[in-house]
Amino acid sequence: MICPAYTLKDIQNTLERIASQQGVPIPKIMAASKGQPAEKIELLLEQGHRFFGENRVQEALKKWPALKEKYPDVILHLIGPLQTNKVKDAVKLFDGIETLDRPALAKSLHKTFKEMGIERDLLIQVNTSLEPQKTGVFADELGKFYKYCQELNLPVKGLMCVPEINKDPSCDFEYLQKAAKIYSLPLLSMGMSQDYEIAVSYGTSWVRIGTKLFGAS
Repeated sequence: MICPAYTLKDIQNTLERIASQQGVPIPKIMAASKGQPAEKIELLLEQGHRFFGENRVQEALKKWPALKEKYPDVILHLIGPLQTNKVKDAVKLFDGIETLDRPALAKSLHKTFKEMGIERDLLIQVNTSLEPQKTGVFADELGKFYKYCQELNLPVKGLMCVPEINKDPSCDFEYLQKAAKIYSLPLLSMGMSQDYEIAVSYGTSWVRIGTKLFGAS
């Protein structure tokens, strides 16, 4: 069964229940549609869902221009690594980029925003788990990198992380929550299918749900 309607409703009910218990705002649901065909995505769009995330620029370019033309109120974020040679395509297609993680990318985004005369909301990805194979700014470099982004007048709105799989993500989420307060950043992107219930307690702005909505890709 593809994208059963109750799945979205069940996740929303869970978010509302936990947020009420913890006294925190109810986070939004971002449907992480990596690897999903346009037909599956459109089933959610037909239900009225409008917030999506994609991991790869090239994959998104094959699906989303037509979908965004049909559903112009869709909000689409890039939640996977961004190469500098894909920045122009990303800025054209996505409404937000959550994986700002290095000076070269910051500089390329700054240049592209000026050339195109548009801006997109940016989130800095933090490698909270200190995994060398994973993208993201290490915690001890975050302050310096955020200052650099400020010097470029980049529209950084928040922080994002992807905790280590099969480990309790609470420390990662707590760190990101505290860091956002230190730098007065209003948005947090934390929590995926396996740990979104924990992320709610730490005040995430939205949760990135893929498997629970679409099944394994």
